Amino acid sequence: MKSMAYSDAYRDIDFRKHPEKYIIGRGEQGVLLAEPYKSEILPYWKFATPDVAEVSAEKILSLFYEYKNNNDFVGMDMARKFLQMGYTRSRRYANHKGGKKYDGPVPDDKKGQSGSHGRAELPRTSEDPIKAESARIFHKRYTTAKNDSEYQRMAKNHKDKVV
Repeated sequence: MKSMAYSDAYRDIDFRKHPEKYIIGRGEQGVLLAEPYKSEILPYWKFATPDVAEVSAEKILSLFYEYKNNNDFVGMDMARKFLQMGYTRSRRYANHKGGKKYDGPVPDDKKGQSGSHGRAELPRTSEDPIKAESARIFHKRYTTAKNDSEYQRMAKNHKDKVV
């Protein structure tokens, strides 16, 4: 995305009505902002145990395919982002007890942004095998979505229109 913050760019936009305003961004960028997709997918996003992660990841992947069947690229990309976020958050909890990756408070001017912002990364604890399995479950579905040939074609077409 150019210089504007996602939160500013995405405020008050219904991306189902205005998919041309959606910017793919990097990784999970915008996943908790783009409506109505955030509200449709977020209730299913859970990773506390492998059993919960399995149900969650499978449901989100089914939403990915539902969006695909409706030719809704933004929905597909948002579902992919939630699968990716399930993987990354599970890995964070697997590597860091309590899920806290960085030491110290987030500076006030950096709240809501990702990254260390100059803070040291906390040492990794011994891997939590439950969260590691949840991560594996999400990663498998994320890879399926990301590598879907129709998704890749639609992503390229979307980028060509937006940029």
